[in-house]
Amino acid sequence: MTVTILQTDIVWADYEENIRRAELLLQTAPKSDMYVLPEMWSTGFMTESVVDDKQATLRWMQKTASRCGAAVCGSVPTTVAPLQEEGRPAIVNRFYFVCPNGKTEFYDKRHLFTFGGEDKVYTAGRERKIVEFGGLRFLLLTCYDLRFPVWSRNQGDFDAIIYIASWPDARIKAWDILLRARAIENQCFVIAANRIGTDDKNLYPGHSVVLDAKGNEISCYYAENQQIMTADVDKDALFAFRNKFRVLDDGDSFIIT
Repeated sequence: MTVTILQTDIVWADYEENIRRAELLLQTAPKSDMYVLPEMWSTGFMTESVVDDKQATLRWMQKTASRCGAAVCGSVPTTVAPLQEEGRPAIVNRFYFVCPNGKTEFYDKRHLFTFGGEDKVYTAGRERKIVEFGGLRFLLLTCYDLRFPVWSRNQGDFDAIIYIASWPDARIKAWDILLRARAIENQCFVIAANRIGTDDKNLYPGHSVVLDAKGNEISCYYAENQQIMTADVDKDALFAFRNKFRVLDDGDSFIIT
């Protein structure tokens, strides 16, 4: 499977410009089976107010998936039906996984970044999400989720983790280290898309990467500019490694509540 990460420079609260930039990057990208965009790629990481793009971002993702014959991934602030216990509309940080046939899967970010006030505007997701595509099973996770290994733990139910993020330069060493830890401990591929650029609070350095199950870089891009990055993910090599070195068989049993 060929995967391309679009490491974008996001313009604050301007979904039309961010869609245009993503489109330009796609025009230079090689043919791939999957295109991965960062967290809140069409607006920036919004925690004080939310731009209503009238679902333009999701529609673009669906049209692009159909046109390119590939999956398209990325998160979008999304208003959902009122929560039964609260009786008010909820806003979630929704990671969309759009298949080329039009099927749209999603994961709502569970671990909201309280340090940045995300919990004041958004409602946390409650369910893990694994998507089967192209013969592999992908666990969908978003940014701050990376710091919580129990939520990421492989129980024999996935082959790769896709992390999408707005991870700032001040904590980029943690990003680099934790991504490798998740790949190694879960014996899985890690596909990690981080943004670049700035907003009024942070600098974002990219460091998008694709790792194998040993934590080795298949492809990486550490320069702080807008770029595409493509990698081939070999599922046969992954399965052979797991069969030879059966770490997952010795994992602890647990229940997430």
